[in-house]
Amino acid sequence: MKAIITIAALFMTLNLVHAESPKMKMTTEIPDGIATPDKLESSIGTLTGFDGVPDAETTTLVYENLYRQRALAAYLDSIQIASMYAMEQGMRKFGPPNTTVIQFADQMDSKSLWLTPNTVLIYQGCWVELGDEPMVIETPPNVLGIIDDAWFEYVIDFGNAGPDNGKGGKFLLVREDYKGEIPDGYHVARTPSNGNWVIWRGFPVNGSTKPAVEATQKLFKIYPLSKKNNPPKLKFVNTSGDFHNTIHRMDFGYWEELNAQIQAETLMGLDPDIRGLLAEVGIEKGKKFDPTPEQKKILEDVAKIGAVTARALTARPKDEMAYVYPGELKWTNPFFANRYDFILDGRRLYDGRVYMHFYATGITPAMAAQNVGKGSQYLIAYLDKDGNSLDGSKTYNIHLPPNVPAKDFWSFTLYDNQTRSMLQTDQRFPGLDNLSRKNLKQNSDGSYDIYFAPEPPQGFEHNWI
Repeated sequence: MKAIITIAALFMTLNLVHAESPKMKMTTEIPDGIATPDKLESSIGTLTGFDGVPDAETTTLVYENLYRQRALAAYLDSIQIASMYAMEQGMRKFGPPNTTVIQFADQMDSKSLWLTPNTVLIYQGCWVELGDEPMVIETPPNVLGIIDDAWFEYVIDFGNAGPDNGKGGKFLLVREDYKGEIPDGYHVARTPSNGNWVIWRGFPVNGSTKPAVEATQKLFKIYPLSKKNNPPKLKFVNTSGDFHNTIHRMDFGYWEELNAQIQAETLMGLDPDIRGLLAEVGIEKGKKFDPTPEQKKILEDVAKIGAVTARALTARPKDEMAYVYPGELKWTNPFFANRYDFILDGRRLYDGRVYMHFYATGITPAMAAQNVGKGSQYLIAYLDKDGNSLDGSKTYNIHLPPNVPAKDFWSFTLYDNQTRSMLQTDQRFPGLDNLSRKNLKQNSDGSYDIYFAPEPPQGFEHNWI
């Protein structure tokens, strides 16, 4: 112990001597840009210290700034987690996980607060909670289905873009740390989280939702592997026309939702950088989220900045990869470079991840990849041709050329900028498409003119939202 104390004292002495006598035998010039002056003017105030050591007041100042910076990074990088938490809470309204299946049997309308659904397909889903053993999920044919984990990471597709090739099949959802035997005869999907979102969309047949709804009620099953010989009955709930919310908060409550998800879930699969950022603002598993009054004030302010930043990245993206047509700054797509994982050439596409998870829901390669004949492609516009924000009191026209390359259908849907959900007006379904609207007016050359306006334009009443 004495040796350690002596060495420490020696180092202190050397520092003092260096400060008092900079020109020593071994002194060399320090290249420009290495040393930090004892006083600096910055955007956060005057920074002071002595010989490279910040004083107490400056330390407090820079730590407060660091807390703010990491809080903003945590806010923007965790939108997908808050979004999945809100989705789970919205679905739990109708019953417990593993036994409840929601069905928009009469299609989804604008009363439901969901991120950017369409008015054409039949949305159906459930929340699956894994326990000590895998869960079997039996799926119907001819659907577009996905499973995403609690951190909103892609797990697997099923249906037309899945390994069952649209025929329906048996999937085995298995925790990544499961050590038991995996039987044959299943499409195995490994997930890091306890909770998992299972969502699929069926197709109307001759304008009817009934075949898709009945196929699910007849063929869809969820059960623990040990109960494969006697699967429990499921509760099917028609959620069409029901008000419920699946959208996360944007104010201080956003932090509370993030904390709730962290406390509820296993941390396996959570990005370590995101986990670290959340810990920096006081959100850690097994610990109470209890910011000081000063920290809460910062978090409230950061929520304001983060909310507007997310909206800016969505409505007016700064990354060229967001824009579908080169040189045209109106139509965008959140899957930058067609990357569903938001990683390109080894780097994270931060803006794309914020855009996608703030605006929409559901992660799958099928939504991003440009596979002709499979999956979907999405174009989004917040602005008119002059770069002004779209205004519901004005009339807009979109001209669709002949022979739109859409095998199944094309559609338009109007969303509320605030909720990113279907626009609530006197129309139940704020959308139109070439699948369900058989009376669309087509121009003589095969093109279409679609109108968005407070009142229908004369002669184009069926082409109007």
